[in-house]
Parts: sequence; structure tokens; C-alpha cells
Amino acid sequence: MKWITRERPKIDRLACPWLIKRFIDEKAEIIYVPFDQVINQSRKLEAIPFDIPDVEFTHYGTECSFDYFIKKYKIKDKAILAMAPIVRGADTDHHELSAVSSGLWAISAGLSQNIIDDQELLQQGMILYDALYTWARYLQKEKHTQQPFENLLLDVFNNYLKKRKGSEKKIPAWARQLKEIIQDHIDTNLSLKEISKGLEINPSYLSREFSKYFEDLSFGEYIRKQRIEKASELMSPPNSYSLTEIAYLTGFSDQSHFTRIFKKHTGKSPSTFKRDLLKSKIRTK
Repeated sequence: MKWITRERPKIDRLACPWLIKRFIDEKAEIIYVPFDQVINQSRKLEAIPFDIPDVEFTHYGTECSFDYFIKKYKIKDKAILAMAPIVRGADTDHHELSAVSSGLWAISAGLSQNIIDDQELLQQGMILYDALYTWARYLQKEKHTQQPFENLLLDVFNNYLKKRKGSEKKIPAWARQLKEIIQDHIDTNLSLKEISKGLEINPSYLSREFSKYFEDLSFGEYIRKQRIEKASELMSPPNSYSLTEIAYLTGFSDQSHFTRIFKKHTGKSPSTFKRDLLKSKIRTK
């Protein structure tokens, strides 16, 4: 069997090949190509595509491709079932699913950064997942610290961390990165689908989770809000941009589109808003 997916693997695209070779077909060939070539090359090479949108072996709901392989091939191995939430948590940035997920993500990201060749990266990934499988099967109850006083200190520290985490809303790395992308490219036509490629996150998942970390707004609503706020800044004295220039700098197609959206959000036309700002500044002098 031949399997094909996008290049530069990290979590799912290493975990799934490991699962294929260890539990489905030990002689399977794994092929990595650029994202936009996966479908065409899959037809040419007669390979099964996985971990990309709109194919059978991919993400479904909150589950990742690794979960689907387990279900598809009815794998009942207890260690594999124990690994599933670890892989899922690491692959979807939901590290709360397993205490091991953040560690798997850290090691996988480091491997991907250090190893350029995807096939060499896969060989190292096989070793990584062999080790994780052994831990899941035989060593889950083993502890590194064995002395009673060490365990007591760890319990106190872990309880402290749980209380601290409970009082904070954890913002995943992809949300922080996405916020920076939006701020840096507010003057361009941003596409959630294209952004998801750069973040290596399933676009459906990104669309579904977006509002949780962006003021309960959809992607489009948040972009418009940011553009309006940026436009308001550019109209504030001592800036001397024309409305046409401001429309261009904030990513609107033309001044007419800018005027219509701005008035809908603020209740004022841009020219009225700008005039009121100037009057307010004069009164405060």
C-alpha cells in the first residue's frame, strides 16, 4: 500500500504512518509532497491521501486522523487506545486531553525543526512512537521519583499548578500566532483556508474554534472590527491620510466599500467621524 500526505510532518503525519506500519501494513510506503500536490500525486502514484481536508483519512469533529485510522481498521490494542488522546491533544492544541500531549508536541516540533529530510524525519518518528507505545503498554504507572518526600513535593506543586490554570483561560499557540498574522496583514485579503495551511491546522477546526479566542466573533466579523479600529486610528490627528488612502491601508476594496462598512459599525460616515475627531481635539487645546 502507498500512502501520501503533505510535507514537513509533525504529529498526525508521523503518528499515522507509524500506526500503518506497525498495525496495518508493515511494508507500506509513505510519501510526503507539497500540500497542493497531494491529490494529483495520489492519483498518479495510486497512493491513498491522508491528513488533508476532504479525503477519507482526515480529521472529523474534534478527532484527528490518528483517531480515524483506529476506527477504520478496528484497532482494539489498549496501548493504542491510550495513545489516541495524547496524539489528538498534541495535534489539535488541546493539551488538556492528556498530560503527555504537550511533551509529544514539544519533541515533535523539535524533530521537525532539526531534520529537513521528511523520510529521515519519519524514521526518527518511528523510534519516537515505538517508545510512546512501550510506555503506554508497560510503563504508565511508573514514576521517575520514588521517594515519599519527592512525591509529596510533586503533589503540592501539581495542586498549585491546577489551581493556577483553573483561574486562567489558556490561549493555544495557534490563536496567538493567528492574532499576530491578522494584525500584520490587516491591509490584505486574508483567507481562513490559506491561513490554516500556514498554521498546519484543519480549516474546519480553525473556523469552529475561532470565536472562542477572538471576542466571540466569527473570522469575518473579527477582521472587519480590526479594520474599523485601524481606520479610526489612521483618521485621528495628527494623521493626514485621505479616506481613499485609509481604505487602501485597511484592506477595503475601495472608498465606497470602506464608507458603507464603517458607517454600519460606528453609526457615522468616515468623513463625519474624522471631522468630529478634529473638533474634539481643537476643544481640548
